[in-house]
Amino acid sequence: MFENKKILVAVTGSIAAYKSALLVRLLVKYGAEVKVIMTAAAQDFITPLTLSTLSKNPVLSDFTEDKDTGEWTNHVELGLWADAMVVAPASANTMAKMANGVCDNFLLAVYLSAKCPVFVAPAMDLDMYRHPSTTQNLETLAKAGNFIIDSDTGELASGLSGKGRMAEPDEIVNRLDSFFNDLPLSDKTFLVSAGPTYESIDPVRFIGNHSSGKMGFAIAEELAGRGANVKLVHGPTQLSSSHPRIEATAVTSAEEMYQACHEAFKNADGAVMAAAVADYRPAKQSDKKIKKSEGALNIEMEPTKDILASLGEIKKSNQFLVGFALETNDEEENARKKLHKKKLDFIVLNSLRDKGAGFGHDTNKVSILSSDNKIVRFELKSKTDVATEIVNQIIERTS
Repeated sequence: MFENKKILVAVTGSIAAYKSALLVRLLVKYGAEVKVIMTAAAQDFITPLTLSTLSKNPVLSDFTEDKDTGEWTNHVELGLWADAMVVAPASANTMAKMANGVCDNFLLAVYLSAKCPVFVAPAMDLDMYRHPSTTQNLETLAKAGNFIIDSDTGELASGLSGKGRMAEPDEIVNRLDSFFNDLPLSDKTFLVSAGPTYESIDPVRFIGNHSSGKMGFAIAEELAGRGANVKLVHGPTQLSSSHPRIEATAVTSAEEMYQACHEAFKNADGAVMAAAVADYRPAKQSDKKIKKSEGALNIEMEPTKDILASLGEIKKSNQFLVGFALETNDEEENARKKLHKKKLDFIVLNSLRDKGAGFGHDTNKVSILSSDNKIVRFELKSKTDVATEIVNQIIERTS
């Protein structure tokens, strides 16, 4: 995400300074080279040793590295070194000095020397934040070309609608990523479903399927990599994601997935429903383990809610809906019926008859059928590459 990027994190005297540790850790995790500057007041809230350990660089706070020898820390070079400077947390005092060109500490000298974009994440008491002086300073900083990261939305905005709370580290990381990469889906939110559902027979047994969730997770990662915020709803799986733009919700049953998907779809720009949801569940679930007997065990089944069809029914004109069809015969005919019946924009078809496709594989072979009667066929690819092709089609049809 931040490979070959040099990011300067400036920490000021705020109770929110503890969040700077997580911010530095995330930036390093995603490939950035990070250097940290601290004011003297910031060191009352978090130690330089903590941030030095996380950034893998010495923490800078003074103009001289060694007061005995007078060795100089060049603030101008540091300002030129960085691809971005992030003041997080930014206290009311520091923002006032930044807005008015005051230069009475090392951090402010670097700020005034910086040629890179500067991102400011305010952090202070609500009354301080709402004070007309703070409002004026924020407006001045924004007009000077600084990016104020709003604590409510995390957006590169004027910053005046927040509540004074510092934006969360993952929000700051997201905004930096969007700025650097100018990603095509950076203003979009997508729901993605993945994995199987398990329908309980009793406290021990369940009815499920062989879905691993790999395809859905790959799509979620690809969407996030293109800038989208992803609400990932997944059934039982061994997979996980640490991408800062993916918010994962784990569910077990079809009913739980139905509820979670409907909640996420309300404010989504689109959805990719890759989960293998059970079509049926036991009509009655025993609250005790069913004991083995000599006779046959008959389980009455009832249909689960059709999540994809229900989303198609409520889909707004500005929402994009993608479904999956795993077929074993009459593949294209069955997929096209599902496409129209469930009011999808396109459907991803894969067949269990294709070697290397379907459940349990790291590869897949798909065709994409769209509502305008077009079809695009792909050869066998890794599920990561298939996810790329699917997202390419989404971008092409929504741009």
